[in-house]
Amino acid sequence: MRHFKLLLGLVIVLLYGGCQSDSRIKVIKMGHAQVTAHPVHNAMVYLAERLEEKSKGRIKVKVYPNQQLGTERELLELLQIGSLGMTKVSAASLEAFSPEISVLGLPFLFRDDQHIDRVLNGEIGTELLLSSEKFWLRGLCFYDAGKRSFYSKTKPIETPADLTGLKIRVQESKMAINMIRGMGGSPTPVAYGELYTALQQGIVDAAENNPPSFYNSRHYEVCKFYSIDEHTAIPDVVLVSTVVWDDLTAEEQQWLQEAADESAVYQAKLWKESVEESMREVEKAGVQISYPSKEPFLNQVQSVYDQVKKEQPQLAGLIERIQNTR
Repeated sequence: MRHFKLLLGLVIVLLYGGCQSDSRIKVIKMGHAQVTAHPVHNAMVYLAERLEEKSKGRIKVKVYPNQQLGTERELLELLQIGSLGMTKVSAASLEAFSPEISVLGLPFLFRDDQHIDRVLNGEIGTELLLSSEKFWLRGLCFYDAGKRSFYSKTKPIETPADLTGLKIRVQESKMAINMIRGMGGSPTPVAYGELYTALQQGIVDAAENNPPSFYNSRHYEVCKFYSIDEHTAIPDVVLVSTVVWDDLTAEEQQWLQEAADESAVYQAKLWKESVEESMREVEKAGVQISYPSKEPFLNQVQSVYDQVKKEQPQLAGLIERIQNTR
């Protein structure tokens, strides 16, 4: 089924092209997995508007939301061959293409919002954005994807012990799988677009995500317990295919990078507003929101750090640099 969907997406994209151009106008196709109400979609629309303005109409970005062209993994594969121009994915989806960026999936890696900002908008962030270029994927900027917390159908998750016996949906990420396993749960990878049905049918008992995604996906209709432990702060990444990037002139590349950077600032504002609205709305819908102590979860995931340093020793220095960023 996955290969059929990828083939279908490829056929659709090939009909439009990753980047169409004539002597006057270039059109870059951008696909993503979120619904149109999500702040990251609105930020991508803003990116398209800014790029069109900067280029005086010479470059346009057409945004395809809601997995119209495939899942995040499939969108990345389409970028690699240049059949799709741009995408936005979770940094967790990039692990297979950039081992370095997997570090962002470590639980409780950041101390606070200021720490996140200094890392992602500093030297380390730039290095991570460009770390997947050898796989034909060039990162342009990070989008705020908030902090991920647990939501479940049957009970609030107040301590790691509450995860025992539960099937927890995770992204297709080795780091996420190891984290849930380290906390005592049973990690179950499920594509985001299939999660609502998986929760309904009992394929998984719980999941974890940020407030806007919990709300906009309507997962709160199935899961009435939301435990704000904020175990990870995995950003989204806006990417362009190097096939498309290399076809742009230096001036056009500058316009695209500037538009992406400006959209990141705009997205951060939208994100903050969306988090506040989402928390209000899910509470009004009857979701029981709790704020468990983070310390028991933090103590439980030390094994994840030990495992990463053992299996990927090249990340040990990067972890230290991030932790020492002030």
